[in-house]
Amino acid sequence: MTSLLASLPDLNRVLEGARFLAGYDFKVTACAPGECELLVPFKPELERPGGIVSGMSIMGAADVAMWLAIMTLRGMEEHWVTSDMKTAFLRAGIGEPLLCKARVLRMGRRSAYGSVETFGQAGSLLAHHVVSYAKASEPASRAAPPGAPQ
Repeated sequence: MTSLLASLPDLNRVLEGARFLAGYDFKVTACAPGECELLVPFKPELERPGGIVSGMSIMGAADVAMWLAIMTLRGMEEHWVTSDMKTAFLRAGIGEPLLCKARVLRMGRRSAYGSVETFGQAGSLLAHHVVSYAKASEPASRAAPPGAPQ
């Protein structure tokens, strides 16, 4: 059995501290090793014309859910980035909160692969996502200088 390396409170702290997510008000409602459920509250500013929740918002939430699911397996110190994402939109979300359920299907040392299902308020499947992630190298500005102890 795999141990949980980032807990529910840990993941919600990550969301609170991520400047790029300010204003979305995402909340992790459940997690287990390799899994994360992310609640996306309904906000009028996420709608496109016609009252439909924008695909960009749905895909962004799914991407964040997978990012957090990886943290449950690898911890919060490593940096992982999306390398590929495919989305099938199955039904429109109209004026409703969303729930993204992410599951890591394969976790490697340098890559991860998983799926996310996005549900509407009534529990109907809105979108299915397949996501690949890559472990990012340490940014040059944060890397240790040559010859420094590692």
